[in-house]
Amino acid sequence: MAQSPIRFDDGAAYERAMGVWSRDAGLRFLDWLTPAHGLSWVDVGCGNGAFTEVLIERTAPAEVQAIDPSEGQIAFARTRAGTAKAHFGIGDAMALPFDADRFDAAVMALVIFFVPDPAKGLAEMVRVTRPGGLISAYAWDILGGGFPYAPIQDAMREAGLTPALPPSVEVSRLPALEALWHGAGLEKVETTVIPSQRSYPDFDTFWNHTTTSGAIMASLQTLPAEMLDQVRSGTRARLKIDASGQVHCTARANAVRGRVPLPPPAG
Repeated sequence: MAQSPIRFDDGAAYERAMGVWSRDAGLRFLDWLTPAHGLSWVDVGCGNGAFTEVLIERTAPAEVQAIDPSEGQIAFARTRAGTAKAHFGIGDAMALPFDADRFDAAVMALVIFFVPDPAKGLAEMVRVTRPGGLISAYAWDILGGGFPYAPIQDAMREAGLTPALPPSVEVSRLPALEALWHGAGLEKVETTVIPSQRSYPDFDTFWNHTTTSGAIMASLQTLPAEMLDQVRSGTRARLKIDASGQVHCTARANAVRGRVPLPPPAG
């Protein structure tokens, strides 16, 4: 059974489902990236501002321009206490509304697999970043079982359903990201795996938080009650639940970074 396309129009619902995950992965990503303070950044596909807030908190940037195609996500991002320094706007990752060489760094946080043409999106990041600037991204390793809600997806498959997946999900694999960055002519390309984890007080909290936004909601919202119960019970059987009833989940994202080449020396 095919499922509906993935959409993110409700920033608050996305926060319940992915906010803690986004913050944890973003902090770990920045620990690996170790960017300098005081840079000018473009945050491409900023969503509801979860990573934007972490970026400002950790790196004291001189400027952050953050774009996303969803008005609902942008509206929520603007309400975050830690994003007052950012400038949010509606925009397309494949046609960034900025001049060439504008920024010191460009990033896509958990979004590159949603870009219909990832190579075009990356080319735009390179275009708007100065020579020597930093280009980076990270994405859940969905095909490798690293998505935070992989147990739900596995339970769906067992029930004969096809979970909704991002349109460019193949690019989330580590070799694909590395090849994409090399293909864009970037230098000093490096990759790593970003682990992440989260606990929920009980299964009902896990379920209620994870089925209200994006891919999971799109996949489950039209199911008949009997099939939904089957997926729910199959999910519970796949989770790590301790004696107190707490649910402990792990995930991982694949990350990549590189530098825009400097021009050859004169003469």
